[in-house]
Amino acid sequence: MKTNLLKQGALTENSAGIGTVTRKMVRKRAVELAIINGHSPHEVSKSDWEQAKRELTGEPETDPKEAVLESAPESDRWNPLPGSAGYKVPVASGADEDDEGRSDNERLVEEGIEGAEHDQMRQANVKRDEI
Repeated sequence: MKTNLLKQGALTENSAGIGTVTRKMVRKRAVELAIINGHSPHEVSKSDWEQAKRELTGEPETDPKEAVLESAPESDRWNPLPGSAGYKVPVASGADEDDEGRSDNERLVEEGIEGAEHDQMRQANVKRDEI
């Protein structure tokens, strides 16, 4: 049987107890959240209601399923087949790689850099000869 969390919350305001959380209190807080989020008081979204309810009843921020997932070690979170060790797939050399493992793009960048360095040296020599 699911219990109504609205009846469980007991809060204080300025150190004075305010009693059990009511739907009216949740509605008032949801309207405040809607205004904070830039909506009119008449445009209270479902997320505003849920956040107001969480704030007033002390519910955890995360979904219970997410909390269980977060509590698991990271190595187990993304394991598609628990218990499977898996294996490493060999890396196939690409058709655009040379004998040194450089791709066409890497070779083009290196050629461009070498060409730019050569141009700079030529310009430096021309300026030196002008002096």
